[in-house]
Amino acid sequence: MKFMRIGDVGAERPAVLDAAGTARDISGIVADIGPDTIETLTERLAGVDLSGLPALAVEGQRIGAPFARPRNIWCIGLNYSDHAAEAGMPVPSEPIIFSKPGSTLCGPTDPILTSPNMSKIDWEVELGIVIGTPALDIAPGTAMDHVFGYVAANDVSERVWQLERGGQWMKGKSYPSFCPCGPWLVTRDEVPDPQALGMELSVNGEVMQTGTTATMIFGVAHIVEYLSRFALLEAGDLIVTGTPPGVGMGKKPPRYLQNGDVVEMSIEGLGAHRSPVRARV
Repeated sequence: MKFMRIGDVGAERPAVLDAAGTARDISGIVADIGPDTIETLTERLAGVDLSGLPALAVEGQRIGAPFARPRNIWCIGLNYSDHAAEAGMPVPSEPIIFSKPGSTLCGPTDPILTSPNMSKIDWEVELGIVIGTPALDIAPGTAMDHVFGYVAANDVSERVWQLERGGQWMKGKSYPSFCPCGPWLVTRDEVPDPQALGMELSVNGEVMQTGTTATMIFGVAHIVEYLSRFALLEAGDLIVTGTPPGVGMGKKPPRYLQNGDVVEMSIEGLGAHRSPVRARV
């Protein structure tokens, strides 16, 4: 199944795509898609004739993040060896973990917001994992049982704040709008091999990143099992899993986002983003 949320900020209606690709309103079955409902979401829809549900217009409507604000957004750093090389950092022997606040989550066409204090705003196309059932100290080999599905995500970063201001990476990852996601949350059964997905990102029509999840250092199952050793992964949590090379700080000379730029990105089977960059009012 492919889930999405359509409507203005704070008034999104949950929807599922039917076999013809029409968005069907499921608000009569579930109030929203998120931490409080995702664990039983597919069960509630089992046996429902989707064609009998109200159709929702998508064209001309805002597409929200495909799930409501998660309790946690977990991030894996330097998870592609060629990205580690362009960053001038060693390939990690274990996953590097950091986090983003839930307030960074936004839709795939929402603006990436900037402030006058920013000077090195960067992009990172990433595969996102959405947790379906809680995971803590899970047994090896059971990780995928806890995965609800996948989403295309952009781990936007302010590199000065991340790398030049001391402290943890989270400082440069936490501004509102710094985690565009969507347009769809695609259930695990529709992505038979999450380690074989093509990914691409462009800025103003110029391709910056191309890659595949096949080159991840730590795959989806390993990441979920590994994180569960250190923290409770809760239903609805998002895990963004690292980016292939081609980020702005790796360009020669470095290139960063400016107000007025448009970031477009896609991951095979998970849909596409088109995010304008603009100053926060």
